[in-house]
Amino acid sequence: MIEKNVKTDFSSNVCDPVIGAGTYVHPLAAVIGNVILGKNVMVAPTACVRGDEGQPLHVGDDSNVQDGVIIHALETELEGKPVKKNQVEVTGGRYAVYVGNRVSLAHQVHIHGPAVVMDDTFVGMKVLVFKSSVGKNCVIEPGVILMGVKVTDGRYVPAGSIIKTQAEADALPVITADYPMKDMNKGVLHVNKALAKAYLAAAK
Repeated sequence: MIEKNVKTDFSSNVCDPVIGAGTYVHPLAAVIGNVILGKNVMVAPTACVRGDEGQPLHVGDDSNVQDGVIIHALETELEGKPVKKNQVEVTGGRYAVYVGNRVSLAHQVHIHGPAVVMDDTFVGMKVLVFKSSVGKNCVIEPGVILMGVKVTDGRYVPAGSIIKTQAEADALPVITADYPMKDMNKGVLHVNKALAKAYLAAAK
C-alpha cells in the first residue's frame, strides 16, 4: 500500500511518497505520506514506513527494509511551527529519520525518529534505534537497543546490548578484519536488490 498522509495540527502538508526507479514496495507493506525512497530499494511484506507524524522519512539508494520493519518518528511540526528537537540534519537537509545508501534493516527493526543510520551499515533483527545516530560501515547485531546515543563510523554493537549513555557508545568495539560479521551487509544487499528487480519484473 502506497498512500498519502492526512492533514493534522502536526502535519500541515499532505504528501504522496516519492518512490525511486527500481524500487519495489510489496503490496502487504505500507508506505505512507512524506517518505522518500531512493533507487533499487526493497520494501518487504509487513514493513511500515509511515511519514504522517515526524517527516520526512528518507531511505537511500540500494537499501532494504525487511519484513516487519517500522520507520516512524516523533512530530516535527506542531501548529505550523517546526519541532527542531525532533529533526536531524544530514547533508544540508532536515529529516525525522534518515537512512542512508546501502543500508540493510533486517526483520523487525524499529527506527524511530529522530534517528539517523548512515551508509553501508547493517542493522540486525529486532533492533531499536531511537533518538540516536549510527555512522557509516557499522554493524548493529540483533536485539540491540540504542537510545539517545551516537555510534561512530566502523563500530559494531554486540547482540542484545542496551546502549543508553554516550560513554557506552564511545566504548563500542571497532570492526576489524577478523570480525565475523564484517561482510554481512554485502550479501544482504545483493539478495534484496535482486529481489526488488525480480518482483518488479514479475509485476509487469
